[in-house]
Amino acid sequence: MAEDKPRYSRVSDIIDLATFMQSKVCGITIKDIEERYNVSRRTAIRMRDSLMNIFPSIIEYETDTLQKRWGFYNYSINELITFTSKEIANLEQLQRRTTNVEMKEELGKTVEKLKALDKKKLPKIENRVDLIMQTEGYAIRQMPQYKISTDVLNVIREAIQNSIKVTGIYHDKERLIEPLGMIYGEKIYLIAREKAKGDDIYTFLLHKFSDLKLTDESFDKQGFDLIKYSKQSFGVYHGEILNVKLSFDKERAEDALTYNFHPSQRVKLEDDGTVTVRFRASGSKEIIWHVFKWGKHCKILAPKKLRDEYKAYLKELL
Repeated sequence: MAEDKPRYSRVSDIIDLATFMQSKVCGITIKDIEERYNVSRRTAIRMRDSLMNIFPSIIEYETDTLQKRWGFYNYSINELITFTSKEIANLEQLQRRTTNVEMKEELGKTVEKLKALDKKKLPKIENRVDLIMQTEGYAIRQMPQYKISTDVLNVIREAIQNSIKVTGIYHDKERLIEPLGMIYGEKIYLIAREKAKGDDIYTFLLHKFSDLKLTDESFDKQGFDLIKYSKQSFGVYHGEILNVKLSFDKERAEDALTYNFHPSQRVKLEDDGTVTVRFRASGSKEIIWHVFKWGKHCKILAPKKLRDEYKAYLKELL
């Protein structure tokens, strides 16, 4: 267990803990406090007790589990919650970067609402946000422009949250699908089952759907976990899971050592100064596209079929 934080950080931690507690519908446990602040159980209990001394409106929730939970029964800390210029600027940066017109508009309205919450400080906030935006830019990225209406997003979100089947036109064919989740990349990808094809899970481009409608049929997600599913793939598309082994030369070794390739990666600095990266993932096309970006500095050592696919890809380009 890590050592407890120094005394000077306690006040900010207590305020943060109050915000954290109010953000959870079912309250939080002592274990939640331990993990969030990296403290011992004894310190976590002291933090909870300190918070309860400050806010009498904190109660212990009744649960069906052995773990006890605590939370607010009213909204007594609303006045303590504020948004910094940097937090608002982060949202404005996201608004700049998105290529989706509707999401850009929604983010703009969200920023307006946050600014409206603290109107007295608005001139000062806007001055600081403008300064941050002027001094922090982002590299231009070449990517497709696509249009997805908020109506489509609302339909899919409701279907995912309530396990409702959806009908829609995709590649000029009407589909009956079971939406399981969305993955945001250069495009928005819909992860879903198409019952006409069985229980397999497919990846759809959300912007290519038209006439999406909710049905009155529900479905069973069968324990689908989007986070676990996403970690199986190198990118977005899924397929055969491969045991991948890459080698990076000495010139790019430092970059490879600090690069996040995949959640399952194991990175090793070899005696000769090269770096070996191993991970287990599907999505061979996206793996070879990524390897191509490293140029001559990266080699595919395994599996052989992936190396052969990469050679065929390079030959096709030439």
